[in-house]
Amino acid sequence: MERYQNEPKPDDRSDNVEKLQDMVQDTIENYREAEERMENAPEHEKKEISEKNERRKESIEGFRDEIKDEHRNQMH
Repeated sequence: MERYQNEPKPDDRSDNVEKLQDMVQDTIENYREAEERMENAPEHEKKEISEKNERRKESIEGFRDEIKDEHRNQMH
């Protein structure tokens, strides 16, 4: 029986900032679309949308912190 060994892929972080920036933009877009939907949503959905948008804000903040970290790491 032949054994296969999976070699780990090299850690290529060169495009992490770009990917994180795309994630921020996508999350902001989702946030804005949800805000628009909330205007005409029934009350029970407004609460859900609002809670989800709060989590989106937290995600955006986390992504921005990661972007700062990546910039620092790339400078070294």
